[in-house]
Amino acid sequence: MDEMEEELKCPVCGSFYREPIILPCSHNICLACARNILVQTPDAESPQSSRASGSAVSDYDYLDLDKMSLYSEADSGYGSYGGFVSAPTTPCQKSPNGVRVFPPAVPQPPPPQHLLPQPGSLPPIPRNSCITCPQCHRSLILDDRGLRGFPKNRVLEGVVDRYQQSKAAALKCQLCEKSPKEATVMCEQCDVFYCDPCRMRCHPPRGPLAKHRLVPPAQGRISRRTSPRKISTCTEHELENLSMYCVQCKTPVCYQCLEEGKHGTHEVKALGAMWKLHKGQLSQALNGLSDRATEAKDFLVQLRNMVQHIQENGVEFEACLVAQCDALIDALNRRKAQLLARVNKEHEHKLKVVRDQISHCTVKLRQTTGLMEYCLEVIKENDPSGFLQISDALIRRVLMTESQWGKGTLTPRMTSDFDLTLDSGPLLQTIHQLDFVQMKVPAAPMLQLEECCTQNNSATLSWKQPPLSTIVVDGYILELDDGNGGPFREVYVGTETICTVDGLHFHSTYKSRVKAFNGSGAGQYSKTLIMQTSETGLPPCDIQSLGSVAWFTFDPASAHPDIMFSNDNLTVTCNSYDDRVVMGNSAFSRGVHYWEMTVDRYDNHPDPAFGIARSDVLKDVMLGKDDKAWAMYVDNNRSWFMHNNSHTNRSDGGITKGSTIGVLLDFTRSLLIFLINDEQQGPVAFEGLEGAYYPAISLNRNVQVTLHTGLPIPDFYTPGEADPTGSVC
Repeated sequence: MDEMEEELKCPVCGSFYREPIILPCSHNICLACARNILVQTPDAESPQSSRASGSAVSDYDYLDLDKMSLYSEADSGYGSYGGFVSAPTTPCQKSPNGVRVFPPAVPQPPPPQHLLPQPGSLPPIPRNSCITCPQCHRSLILDDRGLRGFPKNRVLEGVVDRYQQSKAAALKCQLCEKSPKEATVMCEQCDVFYCDPCRMRCHPPRGPLAKHRLVPPAQGRISRRTSPRKISTCTEHELENLSMYCVQCKTPVCYQCLEEGKHGTHEVKALGAMWKLHKGQLSQALNGLSDRATEAKDFLVQLRNMVQHIQENGVEFEACLVAQCDALIDALNRRKAQLLARVNKEHEHKLKVVRDQISHCTVKLRQTTGLMEYCLEVIKENDPSGFLQISDALIRRVLMTESQWGKGTLTPRMTSDFDLTLDSGPLLQTIHQLDFVQMKVPAAPMLQLEECCTQNNSATLSWKQPPLSTIVVDGYILELDDGNGGPFREVYVGTETICTVDGLHFHSTYKSRVKAFNGSGAGQYSKTLIMQTSETGLPPCDIQSLGSVAWFTFDPASAHPDIMFSNDNLTVTCNSYDDRVVMGNSAFSRGVHYWEMTVDRYDNHPDPAFGIARSDVLKDVMLGKDDKAWAMYVDNNRSWFMHNNSHTNRSDGGITKGSTIGVLLDFTRSLLIFLINDEQQGPVAFEGLEGAYYPAISLNRNVQVTLHTGLPIPDFYTPGEADPTGSVC
């Protein structure tokens, strides 16, 4: 029932209603508060109202409510009566719950002595008095009955009494900063409930506070409602009431203090006016502080509600972003920080949107709950006449509140997902190409002797640019002599930094060198490297007619860690159920090459892939999934060709244990052909092949294969014109 408490408080005094009356606009106000906000108007301005003539119609016609309103200043903090001389324009003040309250008019001269009210009776209401509702700011003129013409809200008064009785056992200290403790005393003069620690700290039993009367909390609650407020007396003149305020000394004074001269030369003002002024200033200051406290509470509630989703999605997204940025760390380190800042901005934006919606919905829900509880309590009343006095207004409020929960109010304005995707592929390629325009030729490349070798009648050379060189390189030119001390000739031109030359003479000594070039020209040659080919093999004429015969094995250095080697690196399998790639230790770019693989083990019908690949092919997916490999994958019934995850040319015929798969790579015609058990499988698999390629396969733990090299090309195939230098990668 805590949300209902705001429904039970007077909009003027901010306390629970005492003798509430019902205004024609259906709002409620305490009888005493209504008397305090009365404004007297001149006789000439009094409207001719049928209500003052004693007609038989109702005291207040609710249908003519707008006609009775003199003005409505809903958007302004000020209210005035144009042309009034006795009631100058007066700024309105705020009550403790934040609504505007119009102060009373300028005090009138005291009436004659014989017209003063008797002790204990209420003073008469001045003629032509005007009252303004502090909530909707509608104003109306009172008739001769004054405030007695408004009906009392007995239902509301009964609800307030029950609510106070339910809270009587839980009176809390009003000065505790954190969790309020149970109050032990109440000061009748301060009108504040204290716990023992706060009483000792804020209300010590000495000095001016020693004369205050402290009572038990329950008695203090009753005295709040039944006992009239005592008039304070001067501490120096006990028989005089404090009636003025010394502005210079900032203290209340009595008339005797002024007559004795102590404050005679000081600026003094009416005590009531200064009390209202300071009370208004304090109320305004408290309103601002209350707003900050409310925002802080809402902020904490929003954090508790959203922290789990934001943390889960934020951490996951940042992890993905960091993983992508790690691949670009050398070229995109600064951009990585910018992207993280953007994610944090999106993070804060989502939090702000959700927090704002939670705050708005919480306030509206609290108001709705309070109205519902109040209506339920009203329904419990057994007073038909009292119920009918307020039922129409309550029905209108309930319907209006229900309409405010319209379509879209309960729909989230923001999702907890992060709708951001980082596309790093094209940008990474662009960054690698981004550089300064160079006007110098490249430096001489450095041969990497540890990677240069000969095998059979093939020679592999590797090189790199000097470590400190920043000059752009467009490509390289590799030159070899004829193996007999003759002139150098170009055997390779391209961007690769490793090349294998096939088809050389056996038992021969070759000299090799390489140079780099760019738009400005070619640079200096590297140092000359001398290489010796093997002593046995087919003669050069056979190589001319039959194509290049090459020997190679699988390469453990470049293979995926899950690949398992045996038989001098000629037999491979895998310890993973996922496809893993292994390549040969020789690369080809010229000539005609043929090799075979036999299936030693084939369980559960897997689909291994056979073909060729670039040196930077992905090792943890099936061969042919990316644009760095050209392959044929085959199961026990059929086969497909695949490149860049594009599947083509499905052909019948599969493999089993003991099957042989052949790969024919012909650079003279730039094509690739596959064979199964000495029969061509499907059409020509791929055409237009240029550059350097490694033999490669992909397999899982259900397959084991053995490599066979140094084989002649199949009899059915007629190669194109052979290059006497062999193939170059």
